[in-house]
Amino acid sequence: MNVDTLRQLIKNCRIKKERFLGFPRDWNPSRVRNPDATGDYFTESGAWEFIADKLEAGHIFEEISLDNPSGAPAIVMKIHLTMEDPLLYVKIQIGDRNKPIGRSFHYSHNEQN
Repeated sequence: MNVDTLRQLIKNCRIKKERFLGFPRDWNPSRVRNPDATGDYFTESGAWEFIADKLEAGHIFEEISLDNPSGAPAIVMKIHLTMEDPLLYVKIQIGDRNKPIGRSFHYSHNEQN
């Protein structure tokens, strides 16, 4: 992914009217503990900010092509939150004009997500 595309994707993650939820999805921020808010879980907006922060910080992601919709570009991140929690699995479809489309935000069930 080129730098300009990534920069625009990060910016759009932070703007409510520029980010969306796609289908199919497993988007459950309210079931994932937020390590920055002791005892609390992510909110919808908090999940998007967290994703933008991780991308901005250079967290490793994998670029993939989705099966549904066929060939749509997306990124996948697996994020260690705490020693006690399973990996966080995040999948973001990249829409027109680099708008993020949330597809997955949940604890990883296994490494094959």
